[in-house]
Parts: sequence; structure tokens; C-alpha cells
Amino acid sequence: MGTLLDLLERTVARNGPRNALGLRRDDGTTFHWSYRELLRRSRIAAWRLRALGLKPGDRILTWSPSTPALPAAYFGAMYARLVYVPLDARMAPDTIARIVERSGARRLILGTGRDAPVPAEVGLEHFPTTLVEDLSADPDGTFPPDWEAQLAAWPRPADGELFELIFTSGTTGNPKGVMLAHDNVLAGVGSFHRIINPMEHRLVSLLPLSHLLEQAVCLFYALEVGADILYVRSRNPRVIFSALAEHRVTTMLLVPQVLDVFWSAVEREVEKQGKTTSFNRLRSIARHLPMPMRRLLFRSVHAQLGGGLRLFATAGAFLPPALQQAWEDLGVIVLQGYGATETAAGSCTTMNDHPLGCVGWPPDPVRMRIADDGEIQFAGPTLFKGYWHDPAATAEAFTPDGWYRSGDLGALDERKRLHLHGRTKDIIVLPNGFNVFPEDVENALRIVGIRDSVAIETRPGRIEAVVLAPATHGLPGDPGATPAINGHAPDEIRAAIEAAVKAANATLGPNQRIAGWRLWPEADFPRTHTFKVRRDRVRAWAAVDPALRVAQRDGG
Repeated sequence: MGTLLDLLERTVARNGPRNALGLRRDDGTTFHWSYRELLRRSRIAAWRLRALGLKPGDRILTWSPSTPALPAAYFGAMYARLVYVPLDARMAPDTIARIVERSGARRLILGTGRDAPVPAEVGLEHFPTTLVEDLSADPDGTFPPDWEAQLAAWPRPADGELFELIFTSGTTGNPKGVMLAHDNVLAGVGSFHRIINPMEHRLVSLLPLSHLLEQAVCLFYALEVGADILYVRSRNPRVIFSALAEHRVTTMLLVPQVLDVFWSAVEREVEKQGKTTSFNRLRSIARHLPMPMRRLLFRSVHAQLGGGLRLFATAGAFLPPALQQAWEDLGVIVLQGYGATETAAGSCTTMNDHPLGCVGWPPDPVRMRIADDGEIQFAGPTLFKGYWHDPAATAEAFTPDGWYRSGDLGALDERKRLHLHGRTKDIIVLPNGFNVFPEDVENALRIVGIRDSVAIETRPGRIEAVVLAPATHGLPGDPGATPAINGHAPDEIRAAIEAAVKAANATLGPNQRIAGWRLWPEADFPRTHTFKVRRDRVRAWAAVDPALRVAQRDGG
């Protein structure tokens, strides 16, 4: 199968002078590295890492916003046969402290810029540090004349060699280090070819490169197929949409929340032009036409996005069917996938078959099964190598016959498509013995317009929803993206939430219905660095905050 270095060198041989990685700066300008330049910078980074006294097997921390220098650091670490440990901007200081201690990392590779992390805020101000841009900067006088020949003679990593250590989100306060080797990540990259058809990819990247999904899809796979990748670090929607248009974006990987914000921006522009009725009528017609015809009908919308948008891929949360349908009415395929750091792409819809309301099928070579208790389990070459220095957790993660236990619940429909229900540990068991999956309740709320919520049992048999005030504009992390509420919201927002809860109750079974709702007092829920809600904190808050009762009518 080879290694990720083989992937890099093969794609450089095919695409040498073409754009590989770019960055949209805050001032609106961009710069690009070619495929050949990425390889050169990666080798420079490898030499500097070894020159720092680091030896094969040593761990280094990477903590930086997305920039072309960060993938160069990743590949440089592979050439030097080091193990990189990504940190995320959303990680709590105590989580970072545990990761530093458990990984035994010897160096921090730090990003720069106004959105860069500050080591002093997490107690790393005295940790040995190198700036990510300095790592891959042009060679200086410390480089011997034959440094490239020396590097070429270094032993190459083996297929099954550990190159990355990603620590899980740690909702329990005890993050585990997922060990990833070249062979299992390459197997995951190979599986994406069963999902995405061959096409030209001009990709805009918004998600952090500290996440394996972003690395696997928007770096390793994207480089393998010769994509032109642009990093946009701004959370300002105007900057982002300008970048999409200028880059003539074809492909994006997004969480559903951001995809929803994008659609809201389209609807606001249509409403501003007074064309809502004709827009919706045209959507109903386009739905029955081939994708190219749909894009032609909505060419004015596509023109504002650069004219080339063909594909969205989403994961990490429930994708409302209406949201997927909305974009597909415009001729943009929306894929929905499911997986974990331990599994790569466990299941996904494909460009040839992308039905609403499910996460598709396991792509070859992934194998999947549903256990008797509903747990989703995986096997195959994409699986991780275990948890770092934690044989007990590793053993617990696998069944006696070697299948990975995801901890997620799901079911297959008549076409063997996977539908998710949530986590085994989050099941609510009512006094009558009925099981309630919180995600089923939350998904029902999402379908009727509540973008984010947490369903909890506040006392035996009573299901309540903790909801966020609706976002008025902006992307996650953008100041002003949601109203400043501090536990309060305008009457019209409360009325909208009340109506949505009633509408959701009309679709839920008698044992699932929401008896009351609470407004979360902040702009967002407490989340892990992988954007999972810290449900324990929401439950603790709800134990003292009173709920608003939902009127018992209209199916509620």
C-alpha cells in the first residue's frame, strides 16, 4: 500500500507546477504553493526537525490555524519519522496539559497570525517551540550543501508505522490517544474513491486541520487527486463567500451547521431581491431535472459562488433532509457521512446515490455490522492501531472477534442504508421501560427549525429540550453570529421556539415528546474540540434552571 510520503511524491510527479495549497489572507490577497513547492517545503521542514535533535519516534505538538506551512510540517514529520500530535483551538487548558503529559511530546510547532493560539494561556509559554512558518522557510546557512542528498538517504517509514497521534475529545475528561499509521489512513483515503467520482476539485477548506476528517479528505485525498486547496481562516461570511467566488470552488467539506448558514445566506439574498415565490417555484421544477440543468436554472446563484460548485460533503451531525434537498434543487450534490477518528469513513452516501435522511453504506474496504443491542461495529484495514499507552482501553474498544465498538447506535433500512440514533451511553430509559434516543428528539427539532438542541431527562419520564436561540447570521466562531441573550431572548424568538417544539412533538411518539424547553444562556453549547456537545455540563445546568412548559395540544 505504501505510505503517505509515496502519495505525496506520486502526486507531485503528476501535478508539479499546479497549485496545491493556498491561503486567503485577512487583507483579501492570496498566495499559493505548487505541488512541487509543497514537496520542497516539506523536506526543508524535515531537515529542521532533525536538526532540533528530534529522533524517529519522538512526538511533536502541532498547534496552528490552517495554512500551507502546516501540511508541510505534517509531511516533514513523516520524512523525519516523527509522530505529530495535533492540538485544537477549542481544547481546554486542562485537556492540553493532559495531552502534553501523556504524549511525551518534545517540541511545539506553533502557528502565527491574529487567530493563532497563545501558549501562555495554557501553560506552554516555556515549552520548546518553533513557529510553523519558520520550520519550512527557505534554507539558511545552517543547511549543509548536500542536505537534500542526506535527507534522501534517510530510512523511509514502514507502511504500518505510527505517524500521528490524535487525542479524542475527552468528554469524560480523559482523552485517549488514537494511534494512526500510514496503512490505515491510506486505506481510508482509498475508500473515498468509492464515494466521490473523478472530477476537478477546487476546494475551500474551513474546518481545522487538527481533525482527521479534514486531513483525510481535504488534504491527503485532495492532494492525491490533484486538487487546488485554499485555506480561509476568517469566520466573516462576506470574506468566505468572496473566497468561494474567486477560487471558483467546486467542492467543500462542512459540518451541517455551516451548510445551513450558507443556505440562509442564499435565502436572504433571494428575499432581498423580492424573488422568494419564483425561487421556490423554480426549485420544485428543478427537483425533477438532471443536475446540470438545475445549475443552469439557478445560474445567477451559482455565479455568486464562482460558477463551479458541484459537491458538499458533510459529517459530524444530523443533516436535515430539507437542507440537503434545498442544495440539491440548485444542482449541488450533498453527501452525508459517518465515522470516527478510529475508523476513517465508516459509512457514506455517494455521488451516484445520495438519498435523504441516511448516512449511506460502508465504502470498500470498510466492513460494518449492527450488534444485537444496536451498536454499530467496524472491521477492516482502515481501523486505528489502538490507544496510546492504554492497552485496557484498546482491549475494551474491540469485540472478542476483533470488531471495533463505536459506541454509536444505528439501524439498517431495507436497502441496507445506515440510520443513526445516537450514543449508547446517552440512551434515556423511561420508567415504563421505553428507550428514548436523544438524537431522535434533537433531529425532530432540527427538521422544524431548531438548529441546535440537547434532549435530556430532568426527572423520571420527563423529556425536556435545551435549545440555542436561533442564529441570525454568521458562522460558528464569528462574533455576533447569534443574539446576545444571557438567558433572555425577544418574544418573537421565544414564540418561534415554542411553535417549533410543538411541531416536533407532532412527529414524535408519545414516549418521546418534549414536556418543556429551556433557553441555553450563551451563544453556543459547551463543546469538545471536535464540536461534540458536552452533555454532562448541559444536564448539570438544567438541574437548576427552570423549564418552560409546552402547551399540550397539536400532538404535544
